[in-house]
Amino acid sequence: MGDSTLIQGRYRLLERIGRGGMGEVWRAKDESLGRRVAVKCLKPLGTQHDHSVTRVLRERFRREARVAAALQHRGVTVVHDFGEWDGVLFLVMELLEGRDLSRLLEDDKHRPLPVPDVVDIAEQVASALAYTHEQGIVHRDLKPANIVRTGDGTVKICDFGIARLGHDVGFTARLTGTGIAMGTPHYMSPEQIGGDEVDLRSDLYSLGCVLYEIATGVPPFDLDDAWAILVGHRDTEPEPPRTHRAELPRYLDRIILDLLAKRPEERPDDARELGRRITAGRTAPAQVQVPALAAAPPPTPWPAPPRTPRPVGSRAALPSWTHGMTTGHKATGTGLRTTPPDPAAGLSGEWIPRPAADRTAPHAPGERPDPAPEALVGPAARHHAGLSLGRLGRWEEAGEIHRAVAAERERLLGPDHPDTLASRYEAAVTLGRAGHPAEALRAYKHVAEARIRVLGADHADTLAVRQEMAYTLGRLGRHADAHQVYTAVLTARERTMGTDHPDTLRCRHNLAFNLGRLGRTEEAHRMAREVAAARARVLGPDHPDTLVTRYEVAYELGRLDRWQEALATYLEVAAARAEALGPDHPDTLAARYEIGIGLGRLGRCAEALTVYEELIEDRARAQGPEHPETLRARHGLGVNLGRLGRWVEALAEAREVCAIRERVLGPDHPDTLAGRREVAVGLGWLGRWSAALTEYRLVAAARERVLGPDHPDTLVGRDDEAHCLAQLGRSAEAAALYRRVAALRGAAAR
Repeated sequence: MGDSTLIQGRYRLLERIGRGGMGEVWRAKDESLGRRVAVKCLKPLGTQHDHSVTRVLRERFRREARVAAALQHRGVTVVHDFGEWDGVLFLVMELLEGRDLSRLLEDDKHRPLPVPDVVDIAEQVASALAYTHEQGIVHRDLKPANIVRTGDGTVKICDFGIARLGHDVGFTARLTGTGIAMGTPHYMSPEQIGGDEVDLRSDLYSLGCVLYEIATGVPPFDLDDAWAILVGHRDTEPEPPRTHRAELPRYLDRIILDLLAKRPEERPDDARELGRRITAGRTAPAQVQVPALAAAPPPTPWPAPPRTPRPVGSRAALPSWTHGMTTGHKATGTGLRTTPPDPAAGLSGEWIPRPAADRTAPHAPGERPDPAPEALVGPAARHHAGLSLGRLGRWEEAGEIHRAVAAERERLLGPDHPDTLASRYEAAVTLGRAGHPAEALRAYKHVAEARIRVLGADHADTLAVRQEMAYTLGRLGRHADAHQVYTAVLTARERTMGTDHPDTLRCRHNLAFNLGRLGRTEEAHRMAREVAAARARVLGPDHPDTLVTRYEVAYELGRLDRWQEALATYLEVAAARAEALGPDHPDTLAARYEIGIGLGRLGRCAEALTVYEELIEDRARAQGPEHPETLRARHGLGVNLGRLGRWVEALAEAREVCAIRERVLGPDHPDTLAGRREVAVGLGWLGRWSAALTEYRLVAAARERVLGPDHPDTLVGRDDEAHCLAQLGRSAEAAALYRRVAALRGAAAR
């Protein structure tokens, strides 16, 4: 392959920007969408495989590539496409503008990174690993060359699934006699070295090696002999990082050493626990303030000279499987090599600069001059600070930063520059997360209009913001408007990405969900089943996205009163989630809650009671006794106590739950009002109709105040009130209220 090669009539290879043991990475242009991408071309399979093995390997490549393409997290490199061209397997990925951690260290003569940068990188990588591990995916080859820091400080992990693909296809050396593929020795876990089964804790060990190196400037076992390095990982305790660098915080020293524990069970349980420990270790809120967040150093001019791996010692003295290994600081492997941004191109790398000749020409009257590169560093650091605050859930503060950065970028770069729009997009996200959907919708609309104008209606960034608009419309109850937007976005995604692309399937899932909220239950059920089947085919039957859609299938089955089928589906989803995500994962607990509902609807109330009792115990342990979901499980328990005729117990449970909800959520929260209605139901079944009437009226009045007089929930509340009046013998009042409710329903139907 050479310059200007066109792959599949779409991806034009422009410049080779990396080469490793598994193949090459090219800067390329997607001719269909007009965007810059990175294309990783894997080495041909060669003649050592027979045709049957080759077919298996190709299918494995497609399966692993689909999984990688399904990963959607800020800290994971996006895979846009994959395929085979002229016998070469290839992946199309986002083109990152920045430098990997290996390059950062080498460019700075292996001096360690500033402490705030080390902590920030650790926190971002932990967040990305937590997400991928929850999807059931282990990286297996985490190292500095596979972790990229972009120009705005965002940290991204590259090459998920690539290590395993390389092992299967035979690109990497294998340990003689075991068939266990080996990776870069400086960052391998003891269980990888021993040929044992690896899980997410192996990634945590590798992350510990990476953090050790960027914090001290040297890896934990800095030896020239590959065998000695492996023995060090397996048998030798590392020196504490503070022995190399006394200024490191003690909490960071402890975290790194815990990650480097020889036994997996002695490491942090998972990446979420690691993230919590890093956050807790920050000494004060000032740690996340802008001055403490150092921007990535300015990149060196491209192209840089290729790096030559340091020799690993006498090959004759090493086992055959160590041949080809690289050691020392220069173990770059096959990580995606990235290019620094053109200063005139801004920070995102999406903006098309003027030709070089024009940059030195005098600016025409009214023309915006190119900002100096150093003028963009401040906004980039503050943008990154806003993202960090968002990760901490401090949405109001994050929004203030993003709005300020958007204003500054607009002044420096113009209102339609992608970086300006990126900040406005993040500001809209913070509005939605902070509970201001109407304001978020206005902000999304502004960004969508600008992106359509600048990038085109079918650009991936444009479709992303339009899909957020549809989601926000749904949150505002404007499901008909959301349906129109989802339909338009889906059409564009199918045209530009294909029907089985993960982004297309996600849009179809959202559309199915919205159809259900429009009352089009049959259509919602049919579409959800189609999406679930497609996701099972593309991602696998137990992938979290597949299970989310199957959960929606079960929900729509329940709304169709097909509870036997709904219950069977919920049981399957709960079992799969427990296996893939763990028994205490919120998604697993949510499916168990729905199992309780299904059992109750089928009259199997005693079984439902057992389900809710166990769920309450698990939710209280995992989330706390006053968490809204714990209280929802208690509400379900009370309902089934009533169904079993145990109304005194049911009333006591309903009153306690209602009191906690009123204190925690507020008197007008929908959950509080649902709990108050359950109190009224219990009072009615015990014959205490006067007290029940008081509760029903409180519920109806609150719903009318919050939702309006003709909202369906308000009308249900008035129906309850009328029924209670009839039970008290106040038939005339009951009849008048029934007529009023019927008139409101008729007016709403028209």
